[in-house]
Amino acid sequence: MIEAEFLSIRTMKLTTFSLAGILLISCAGKQRDPLKYEQEVHLKNIKQLTFGGDNAEAYWSFDNSKLVFQANNPEWGTECDQIYYMDAKENEPGFEAPIISTGLGRTTCSYFLPDKTIIYGSTHLDDTACPEVPERGPGGAYVWPIYEGYDIFRANLDGEIIDTLTNTPGYDAEATVSPDGNKIVFTSMRTGDLELFIMDVDGSNLVQVTDELGYDGGAFFSPDGKQLIFRASRPKTDEEVEKYTSLLKEGLVEPTNMELFLVNIDGTNMRQITDLGNANWAPFFHPSGEKIIFSSNHNSTRGFPFNLFMINPDGTGLKQITFDDTFDSFPMFSHDGKRLVFSSNRNNGGTRATNVFIADWVK
Repeated sequence: MIEAEFLSIRTMKLTTFSLAGILLISCAGKQRDPLKYEQEVHLKNIKQLTFGGDNAEAYWSFDNSKLVFQANNPEWGTECDQIYYMDAKENEPGFEAPIISTGLGRTTCSYFLPDKTIIYGSTHLDDTACPEVPERGPGGAYVWPIYEGYDIFRANLDGEIIDTLTNTPGYDAEATVSPDGNKIVFTSMRTGDLELFIMDVDGSNLVQVTDELGYDGGAFFSPDGKQLIFRASRPKTDEEVEKYTSLLKEGLVEPTNMELFLVNIDGTNMRQITDLGNANWAPFFHPSGEKIIFSSNHNSTRGFPFNLFMINPDGTGLKQITFDDTFDSFPMFSHDGKRLVFSSNRNNGGTRATNVFIADWVK
């Protein structure tokens, strides 16, 4: 009907100028958020920050001006994941971020400290080569490698390693920092199982937080620093226990069945807050402390898609936030709660590239 009216001679009273203005407004409306799905009402002004390769786990600096992340991008000369940083602003294709890690071994899970130094996990002291990527598990199951060469390092933005924070045999990685910048939580195999530990930022005053069989990882502090939100597997049956322990002996974890848990930093008041099935992971508190955002494929029957959801700390109020058809994960709110960074397969031209995006957060 509208098109007919535009074509009608009776509408020729519209001037060329006013018609052009209408068209510009229409185009602007369509292009305002070209990276956003219509249902994503909590996001606006989505910007793409990386282009090509695998880019993930991007986390804000304390002043919200920068992001540190891991990437494996052949155009950047990487053979496996390394740590980079960038300003938290829109970039153009061809952008290359400055590297922080050594370029040796494999790295994971970087995070800013308040003084803009970085902590991250790396295998470079154990072996300078990229560790071998494992084959699929029994029955073709997807598995994560738990490389025993991982230790946690602190470096400045120039890539100079300031301190080695862990040096025990076995996996030490997945480190994040408390809101006051005084504590680090990380996952370690030092007890023979994958448990959460807290230490001071210089590696001292180590405290074990979890001790139940199963993978405990990807932990973040609550905004008040009193709790940890994390992902965990909890094998219960004899068959589940046998499968978990057998894989762990091979340095593997099957991450396809995980739920979210909350626990006080002293290990008390452990409680499960999701019971959705499939993989629920990458949780992060909104700075208000009232909501937790996370990634999940609980609605999927084929493994994908993963999308972002929010839930209350008591496990109520589940709500879907993103609506990609493949993968959205690794969300983190800026420290002021105004923006969200996440990784996604959206806008990758049909490739398998995972890129970093930021968006304004709409309550």
